[in-house]
Amino acid sequence: MTIRRALAGDLETVVSLTEAAYAPYSALFGAPPIPVTEDYAPRIARGEVWLLERDGELAGLLTLERHDDHAMIFSVAVAPGFQGKGSGIALLKHADDQTLAWGLPEVRLYTNAKMERNIALYLAYGFHETGRRPNPYRPGWVLVDMAKPVDKVTTG
Repeated sequence: MTIRRALAGDLETVVSLTEAAYAPYSALFGAPPIPVTEDYAPRIARGEVWLLERDGELAGLLTLERHDDHAMIFSVAVAPGFQGKGSGIALLKHADDQTLAWGLPEVRLYTNAKMERNIALYLAYGFHETGRRPNPYRPGWVLVDMAKPVDKVTTG
C-alpha cells in the first residue's frame, strides 16, 4: 500500500474514481454529492489530493485542505472494489498524519446526514459531531459537521 500526492496527469482517474465511489449516493439523493461535481484540477495543483494504491491499483483518494487552525477533509473516496477492506481507514490515518505534519491540532470534515454508514465509520474512528446545518449549495440537504483532535501519529 502506498499513498502519494496526485499529479496533473491523474485528473481523469481522480474524477472517475470519485464518480464510482459516490454513485450509490448519487442514486439515493437524486443528484450527485458535491465531491462528484468538484473541479479537482485546482485541488491537485495545490497538493490537496492524495491517491491510495494497493497492488498497483488505485484503491482510493483523499482530498485534504490546510487551514490556519485545522485540516479539513473534503472527500474520502474508495473505489467500489476496495470498499470494506480498510482503504477508508488508511486514508483517514493519512489525514491525521498530514494534519500532524502541518502542526495542526484537529482534523474536520462534513458529510451529508443521509450518509449514515459514513457517519458511523467516522464516529468509530474517533470523530465527534459538532453540529448540523443546511447545505448552502443544495436546498433541503443537511450537512453533519465532525471533528477529531490529532495528538499522535496513527500509522505504523
